[in-house]
Amino acid sequence: MSSDTAGLTWDLIDQARTRIQGRVHRTPVMTSRTLDSLSGARLYFKCENLQNMGAFKARGATNAVFALSDAEARNGVATHSSGNHAAALARAAKLRGIPAYIVMPNNSPKAKQASVSRYGGKIVFCEPTQQAREAGVERLIAETGATLVHPYDDLRVMAGQATTAVELLEDVPDLDVILSPVSGGGLLSGISVAAKTLKPAMSVIGVEPEGADDAYRSFRSGKIEPLVNPQTIADGLRATLGRKPFAEIRRHVDDIVTVSEEDIIASMRQIWEVLKIIVEPSGAVAYAGVFARRLPIERRNIGIVLSGGNLDLDHLPWQ
Repeated sequence: MSSDTAGLTWDLIDQARTRIQGRVHRTPVMTSRTLDSLSGARLYFKCENLQNMGAFKARGATNAVFALSDAEARNGVATHSSGNHAAALARAAKLRGIPAYIVMPNNSPKAKQASVSRYGGKIVFCEPTQQAREAGVERLIAETGATLVHPYDDLRVMAGQATTAVELLEDVPDLDVILSPVSGGGLLSGISVAAKTLKPAMSVIGVEPEGADDAYRSFRSGKIEPLVNPQTIADGLRATLGRKPFAEIRRHVDDIVTVSEEDIIASMRQIWEVLKIIVEPSGAVAYAGVFARRLPIERRNIGIVLSGGNLDLDHLPWQ
């Protein structure tokens, strides 16, 4: 296991890229003249909603699971997650042939619960609070001897998520900005380190729901401002910002902006209607920063991470 003291490095990202090659998709980058015209910018959508199990989380979980020694992996892996990391970890564990124990809030979308079960993950439900999630996974680890793979506060996970930006910059090297959703911070922190290593002059900006704005507040105060009772349709963005991701975000991220629930829903619907692809509310949040005109992006090349596409199709937000 890597030492935490040095933080996330390019070497860890490069190792992750090699480790997950062939085990996750290289996702496509989509464009739309219609959305370019509406925004006044050139938009490049990194479609992690088309990733294995439907979210970028496949990258970090796969890297973390295959980075474990045989001794660490012997009793399986455990985590807490509202859904996408849970399914990603269950999938990665199945690939390695070890069990995965997952604590999920009891209000997690049914589609995400079903995805975990399909990959053989063993689910234990808890109350939808950070405290209940953490206590639940501690009990599971004590009972099973499994190794914790935290959904975001883990350098191996962060390194895996960083490969999103590596691929995007290989496909679109003249990007000026990358927009990423932010919750626990694993994706944004990884993207920021990779992007600033490969292209130091570019900007990396996080986008967060107004009702779950701990990263926005923490970024401005310089210390982690814990999330209390998040209220957002973006269920994948209700986690509290992690310590390791926040350290990288402070070093490398240029800004964090927030968007309303109405803008998230409208952005999600516009992506469905124009790009003809399914994104979940969390996956539409980065584009919502453009849709809501929260950023000065005119005539610039903007990379936008569509982070996931897992949601309950029987309960769409505009129904």
